Amino acid sequence: MAEQILTLSTKHLLGIKDLTTRDIELIFETADTFKDVLNRPIKKVPSLRDITIANIFFENSTRTRLSFELAQKRLSADTVNFAASSSSVSKGETLIDTVNNILSMKVDMVVMRHPYAGAGIFLSKHVNAQIVNAGDGAHEHPTQALLDAFSIREKYGEVRGKKIAIIGDVLHSRVALSNILCLQKLGAEVMVCGPSTLIPKYIGTLGVKIEHDLLKALNWCDVANMLRIQLERQDIKYFPSLREYSMMYGLNKQILNSLDKEITVMHPGPINRGVEITSDVADSKQSIILDQVENGVAIRMAVLYLLANQRNQ
Repeated sequence: MAEQILTLSTKHLLGIKDLTTRDIELIFETADTFKDVLNRPIKKVPSLRDITIANIFFENSTRTRLSFELAQKRLSADTVNFAASSSSVSKGETLIDTVNNILSMKVDMVVMRHPYAGAGIFLSKHVNAQIVNAGDGAHEHPTQALLDAFSIREKYGEVRGKKIAIIGDVLHSRVALSNILCLQKLGAEVMVCGPSTLIPKYIGTLGVKIEHDLLKALNWCDVANMLRIQLERQDIKYFPSLREYSMMYGLNKQILNSLDKEITVMHPGPINRGVEITSDVADSKQSIILDQVENGVAIRMAVLYLLANQRNQ
């Protein structure tokens, strides 16, 4: 009997909303295996030896791009890296032209970050390659949500029944929406917390709790995911100053020690130390921020591997 090839229910990874709960569990189970690989002396497997992947970033990125590149190299894929700022895009070339030019070089998969929401969805309808969304505007960032949920599962054994507070600039965050959808599919309770100007009006329709008092949110949750203030996306002033924001919504060791229970602290990065989180919290034993970074490689290996499997069916 032929061995069953494990694949996702979707051809692309455009957003968490397209994944089933079984898809997410399959990604986690596959990531468990790859995490073992990453802890071996030889950290490489030949799984994607015949696959060529283009990393196309229209926005600045450090951790996500490096994490994807490392995942691809660990899987033995061939990679092409493309930065929009130093390309023909700056000369007026369109998104479809750019990608079609890259695909004409026989690329199998495209990992793309773009400043506009829905860019990955648009692209998937116009080019013949598998698309992985590495973040589109303030819309979704699916692999970040997967690695966050995977890190919670690693810490607690399961995500179901856990209470997660997403704190900070929810309005401009692609991480927040993907996290909410992913955590809910896995059976967690989700709360968003921040100043009312940074909480989207529609957020209640997603079935999340809303809180504007940081201490109440922290005492409610098992895990606090602290979001970065995204000044580069803010076209108007949403709060008086960073100092005032930090006083109202910044997490420091004094607040952490005053809570009724020990909670886990997460951050998708990059951290604005001293704004949403202080250094002594980021570097404390309650923080799993570096675990998130490590898990990011295993999760992205799992996603690329499972999507590539569809080519073999």
